[in-house]
Amino acid sequence: MSLLVVNARLITVPAGTDDPGYIERGWMLVIDGRIAAIGEGDAPAEVRAGAADAASAASAPEILDVAGSFVAPGFVSSHSHLFTSGLRGLGVADTLYGWCDSMLGMTSAATPEDVYWSTLHGALDFLGNGVTTAYNFTDPLQAWESMVDGKRSGTAQLRQLEYHTRQADGARDAGIRFVDSIGMDATAGSDEEILERFGASVAHTRTMDPDFALGASIMGQVQWSPRPDAAEIEVEAMRRFGVTNQAHFLESPEAIPLQQAKFALYRDAGALGPDMMFGHFIQTTDEIIEQAAAGGASMSWQPASNGRLASGIALVPEMLAKGMKVGIGLDDQACTDVSDPWQNMRTGLFMQRARTKDPLSMMPEQVLRLHTLGGAEILGVDDRVGSLEAGKLADFVVVDPLVPDIGPLWHPVRSYVLACGLRNLRGVYVGGELVANGAGSTSPLAAEASARIHAGLPLVAERLGRHPH
Repeated sequence: MSLLVVNARLITVPAGTDDPGYIERGWMLVIDGRIAAIGEGDAPAEVRAGAADAASAASAPEILDVAGSFVAPGFVSSHSHLFTSGLRGLGVADTLYGWCDSMLGMTSAATPEDVYWSTLHGALDFLGNGVTTAYNFTDPLQAWESMVDGKRSGTAQLRQLEYHTRQADGARDAGIRFVDSIGMDATAGSDEEILERFGASVAHTRTMDPDFALGASIMGQVQWSPRPDAAEIEVEAMRRFGVTNQAHFLESPEAIPLQQAKFALYRDAGALGPDMMFGHFIQTTDEIIEQAAAGGASMSWQPASNGRLASGIALVPEMLAKGMKVGIGLDDQACTDVSDPWQNMRTGLFMQRARTKDPLSMMPEQVLRLHTLGGAEILGVDDRVGSLEAGKLADFVVVDPLVPDIGPLWHPVRSYVLACGLRNLRGVYVGGELVANGAGSTSPLAAEASARIHAGLPLVAERLGRHPH
């Protein structure tokens, strides 16, 4: 299969430079799901005829004439919870832990099939909004319990392994590319039982097509764990199974000294390094940022979520200045409500400028990079996704600045970030294949996913015995 995109305003976001890689009028050739070549102006005759270069030959490609629309990388969400797609609008009057009681308290009564369809629905929602790769935190086997004195209370019974594996299946069946983030549930069982259970989940994910299941990871839980050695068992799992780790960390504005004290647990366990990501990372100190950056750890920034939950504003420009790699995530559909990457970029940009009173502290080109290639970099998948470059998977969005008309493109890339959005999104492609258009998802499972969550989630609330509010 080959596809030739022509008459495109290309935004390539290339690696190794801060330049957005803008081409006013260009073309892109896709062969077998990967980008074969990109160029300026008209595609050469040999490309139109079916050859990417003089030495290669294939059948003539299908032509996609985008007539001056932007063609840009599909967005990467470096921090997401796809199973929450049917839980929007909850916990609006709460900060993080009260919101978790409302939202995750609901899923405590969910079955593996409930969470399969919720995950699939969430993944299709992301794809429909231009997000083609997601770091996906799965709902852990041990259901949420309320926080008391900075740690989770109680010892909820573990659900069966299928509760995790069906979430991975839901992401796979939706056709989104994903890193599968798995909770270790480190208060249930002996250390070997915990590691064996985690390893079984990793093994399931690794049976899937590696072009879609991009890797496995740990849902770092030191922030909530009553175990003083929680970081040590996570590091053991990282090394034993060859996985990364992203921890929700220093997010909530409550009990800040206690949260900050737990940073030493990761540091002293030897977790800091390129495989360690801190999600949110808001209630930091200069010392914590310096140590995390020096160790090679990265950070995932969720600006819309941080605003929705009144969590605060992460010191992202300062982290970047110290050499930390940063990606942007959309977080839950249940705490951003509309999984809109343009809204997310603008929220982050506006937050930083309001905080610093300096427009140069965050520029449009920068937030675009953080929500595409930057996210791919911290996830360790930037060799495959995050930018439009030859050899990478052909994941891209088509965005029409004339429908609705945003006016003259004085600075096209800045207009793409600041003035475009879901209203301009005309097509989303994964591996060069259309997965969503203005009419919605092209997935044959989309209608069933909607029907399932509309019928199934009220039954979850009924099993729970209370309304989620």
